[in-house]
Amino acid sequence: MKTAGNRSIHEEVRERRSRIADMKKKTEMTVLDSRMLAPEIWSMELAYTPEDAPDDVKPGQFCGLYPQGGDMLLMRPISICGWNPARRALRFVYRVAGRGTRSFTTLRQGDRLQMLGILGNGYDMDLLAGRHVLLLGGGIGIPPMLGLAQALRSAAERGADTKVTAVLGYRDRALFLKEEMEACADAVCVATEDGSIGTKGNVLDAVREQGIRADVICACGPLPMLRAVKQYADREKIPAFLSLEERMACGVGVCLGCVAKTTKKDEHSQVNNARVCVEGPVFAAEDVEL
Repeated sequence: MKTAGNRSIHEEVRERRSRIADMKKKTEMTVLDSRMLAPEIWSMELAYTPEDAPDDVKPGQFCGLYPQGGDMLLMRPISICGWNPARRALRFVYRVAGRGTRSFTTLRQGDRLQMLGILGNGYDMDLLAGRHVLLLGGGIGIPPMLGLAQALRSAAERGADTKVTAVLGYRDRALFLKEEMEACADAVCVATEDGSIGTKGNVLDAVREQGIRADVICACGPLPMLRAVKQYADREKIPAFLSLEERMACGVGVCLGCVAKTTKKDEHSQVNNARVCVEGPVFAAEDVEL
């Protein structure tokens, strides 16, 4: 896909990212809401104080949340599901995967939580506006897709002729966030691994079954899904942007624990690697090897 001046959409993404300011600071947040959406899936809303609130949050960015209890020192990276500037609040939807994330479920309204953020590069809204965007979310990759859909709907209400189709992949009939997605996307399709609802299989099975075509793809989910999306986008000649999920320790690019293999050499290190927490988590599909 070409943009004004005959430049590719991927070239513009890389240029815009060079101008994004970091907000990598540790902040004490206040819990506004914490509730279970489905078995082992929780939603939590955290508010800034007025002086700490960011000017902008891009869909696809993430934060590091620090577990309750002094024996767990490392932050847990969790994608931002939504940003409410009026409430100065971030929403996170996460899966309980261990002691750290389980400690978040004990939090109640008014409790305090340490957070590192805002981290990473998100989706470029200017480049998606005015196009038919296909959102592919698998499992706990669905929450950032909801945040992106809400941002695209807001852009459309301001005049951008944007269409959003979302395909959501679940294990079974526990369809968390589906109704919220239906409120902001033009169309929503579902795939379940057990075939209990929608297409039996994965998100690409649903795309093929429904004959869905779009101008650009944005995806977040487990690595096998992202690998398949990259192959599909390459075969169909559709620009795609992938949000990678990697284990992280620091979240600021120091520990090199979340390195992904890239198709091009880094200008400084001259190796085919990129730090997901700094250069990502959102990458053009053509820029990463999966």
